[in-house]
Amino acid sequence: MYMYHFRRFAAQIVFITGIIFMILGIFYLLGNMTGISRLSVFWSFLFVIIGALCAVLAIKLNKRPVYLFFASFFILMGSFLLLSALQIIPITLAQGWPLLSVFAGLALLPAGWRHYRAVSYRYLIPSLAFAALGCILLFFSFKVAPFSFRRFIISWWPLLLVITGIILVLLSLSSKGNSKTGNKAQ
Repeated sequence: MYMYHFRRFAAQIVFITGIIFMILGIFYLLGNMTGISRLSVFWSFLFVIIGALCAVLAIKLNKRPVYLFFASFFILMGSFLLLSALQIIPITLAQGWPLLSVFAGLALLPAGWRHYRAVSYRYLIPSLAFAALGCILLFFSFKVAPFSFRRFIISWWPLLLVITGIILVLLSLSSKGNSKTGNKAQ
């Protein structure tokens, strides 16, 4: 019993020390930067810290998948903003805003895994849909496509109906498959 309390206390000390090091690192990084927007670096670190706190809530306290989704999303978004602010990747938020959809899709995967302890279609299909939507929007954001997004929507809007229908059918089939296995267990 004593060893359990000691390990728990040690884990809390390590966590608090990690938070303190992150905050000190942020302030030292902000103080050393020249020619880089300190406010954007601050916001990126803030998103990463919020993501880390959501991860702690997901793992330690509540064990709800929604916290893991927010943890993954904020860490991905904060990392992107940090790399952009430090000019490691030459993408601004004005260009890379569709990546937020990709990040949301990627963040659904660990949340689904945490909820079902396996890959589930209830999380996988929306995850792929968000990631695909973000990738499509990136083509227009980076001006890779020879036409505008508005022209694409005017010409190809029926494709959105087809894709929405496919997603709904796949979700429906996956929920029917889950209900059949649930009835057999009873």
